[in-house]
Amino acid sequence: MAEEASDNKVNVRENAERQGAMQEAPKQEAPAQEQAAPKARGASRRSPRGAAKPAGSAALLSPLFFGKYDSTDVTVDDPSLANYITLSPRAYPNTFGRRRHRTYYAAHTNIVERLINKMMRGGTGAKIGGRVIRTKGALQGKKLKLMHVVEQAFENISRRTGKNPLQVLVDALENAAPIEDTTRVRYGGINYNVATGISAARRLDVALRNVALSALISAFKSRKSLSEALADELVLAANKDASSYAIKRRVEAERIARSAR
Repeated sequence: MAEEASDNKVNVRENAERQGAMQEAPKQEAPAQEQAAPKARGASRRSPRGAAKPAGSAALLSPLFFGKYDSTDVTVDDPSLANYITLSPRAYPNTFGRRRHRTYYAAHTNIVERLINKMMRGGTGAKIGGRVIRTKGALQGKKLKLMHVVEQAFENISRRTGKNPLQVLVDALENAAPIEDTTRVRYGGINYNVATGISAARRLDVALRNVALSALISAFKSRKSLSEALADELVLAANKDASSYAIKRRVEAERIARSAR
């Protein structure tokens, strides 16, 4: 009887140990499942890197000018103008005047936006002394309108030449930038014109002004649209054509400077 009681105790003890092991096994596996579940939930919420984005957001965040033209392969051959020609990638070049209070803000402004700002003026009006007088026109403050004009001009240039319009613009500005100019000096009650060099910043300003004025003059009271006139001037100036208005102004300025030496 004592042996049977002892056997029963051993069997009860073995059954209890087996049941305890079976109950402890799920408890040890549960934390691993609980840790894996949040990862799976988090992975389903996050999209992988490089995944396709909606077409609208990709167009807004595109680094291409007007969504078409790449500025990474544009080269500036003139080393003096390289520090002042800025081609930061923007779909639509408009900074809304955020840098106007900074020193040398123009050097950090996109070159396409500077061209748009130069064209944002009144009609050409009458000419007196070779200067174009500003009159009441339809372009004062119309930056969005001129932005579309420049975009159409770029499309025209790309279709005609097969080149990057940004490279054509840079080449035109390099060719239209004068190297010498004259300044007036008063000595002994008489005014003299003295030849002087031009800084790189002013060279670029003069080139932009002449290109913009050429487009405005060509399209003023003409069947030619403003975008076509701008495209024609940029192509002519990029090819160093003597019929370009900006090239003519550069040659005239340098000729006067040589005679005043």
